[in-house]
Amino acid sequence: MAYCSSCGTQIADGSTMCAACSSKGAMVGTSSGAASGLADNVAGMLAYITIIPAIIFLVTAPYNKSRFVRFHSFQSIFYFVACIALSFVMPFLGVVPFLGWLIDMILAIGLLVAWVVLLLKANQGQMFKLPVIGDLAEKQAAAM
Repeated sequence: MAYCSSCGTQIADGSTMCAACSSKGAMVGTSSGAASGLADNVAGMLAYITIIPAIIFLVTAPYNKSRFVRFHSFQSIFYFVACIALSFVMPFLGVVPFLGWLIDMILAIGLLVAWVVLLLKANQGQMFKLPVIGDLAEKQAAAM
């Protein structure tokens, strides 16, 4: 997959022009090349491992220039912040004996499945967006 280096829009393979910003010849693939270290899709996937690689990728020179890596780093940070916020709210549902436990288990499984999907989509080179968090991450990635 190729992305426009100007706007970060996904470009169809074989195309020489970005439809979104009309840049010509400014296509980059998901791989950063050997000179800059990890491929973009690998760096995007590693950003989801914990919050620490995401922060490192945002401040390290070759990775913070890639919109793909910035997007996945910001989405990872926002995702983990949302998980932490939910972990503070969930004990209050424990007041209801069975219902609180059931909601807690469903939410935990849902968060785990979402995390695995984010890992896989980033590794495949796709800019998969979560409903609210993805929009925030896209705005932050474009602003840098």
